[in-house]
Amino acid sequence: MARKRRGQTIDGWLVLDKPYGITSTAALGKVRRAFDAAKAGHGGTLDPLATGILPIAFGEATKTVSYVMDGRKAYCFTVRWGIATETEDAEGAVSETSEVRPDAEAIRGVLPNFIGTISQIPPRFSAIKVNGERAYDLARDGQTPDLQARAVVVYALDLVDMPDADHAVFIAECGKGTYIRSLARDIAVALGTVGHVAALRRTRCGPFSEADAISLDKLLSLGHSAPSLGLLRSVSTALDDIPALALTEEEAHHLANGQALALLPLLRRQSCPEAATAPAIRAMLGDRVVAIARVEDHRLKPVRVIHTHQNGESGVDHAGTQARTD
Repeated sequence: MARKRRGQTIDGWLVLDKPYGITSTAALGKVRRAFDAAKAGHGGTLDPLATGILPIAFGEATKTVSYVMDGRKAYCFTVRWGIATETEDAEGAVSETSEVRPDAEAIRGVLPNFIGTISQIPPRFSAIKVNGERAYDLARDGQTPDLQARAVVVYALDLVDMPDADHAVFIAECGKGTYIRSLARDIAVALGTVGHVAALRRTRCGPFSEADAISLDKLLSLGHSAPSLGLLRSVSTALDDIPALALTEEEAHHLANGQALALLPLLRRQSCPEAATAPAIRAMLGDRVVAIARVEDHRLKPVRVIHTHQNGESGVDHAGTQARTD
């Protein structure tokens, strides 16, 4: 007999403002308990010393996590000049020092070198796997993990403040896989000094921003009333950047049961020419996402079926309150 999973079946996204000093996994656990949710995950790890946007996916929303992680991210970060650390943030032991303190003109002069597609070596203390082991585990054991440079995209990078000679504040917008700690390290080296990230805040993650967020303290203060206060956003929110095709009830039923649909009739009745070549498509029944699909052999084929029901009062995809079973 299948073992029942504890907790309620809840589907949707919560935008958490993660506080300083807690891991993303610990924050997720607190949120999951607050909602008494059977299934939850997060859309992109933040280090314990970082704050800001940590999207939490409940239930069927966990099927869309990769689309949030692939989306653009925005950060505000402070670099401390003259001190390099083993972890490249304020947590690590000092590994190198320099007397050089760059001025604003020098800083702005090197920033164009870090915009666009750039080559970046991840921090030694990162979750990247090297021969099957996490880089941070190797680093903690005193080893030097062999981390290869990789291409990442930085869409925007600006100096916004210099509170004193030792610190500079930046804002950055970047793509998947970009390490702000590496960016800070490399900017410092380009300026003839060393540095580390003294403070880091994520202000946007995919479609989610600070305007959508709730603090962990506020959420926990709501207690058992939290799930009923309309804090969740639709499962489909994570898919806002991919083309959508509207389905009829009959088409939605077929697609939800794993059956492919002829693409041409769908394209004829709606204006979405990009759907024919897009790598992924939102298949929608009204405001509810039915499936993430792809085009193959002139047919729309389901990749991930999303089993939710629309809650008309809150506008949140919801699948009732019965516990899931495995």
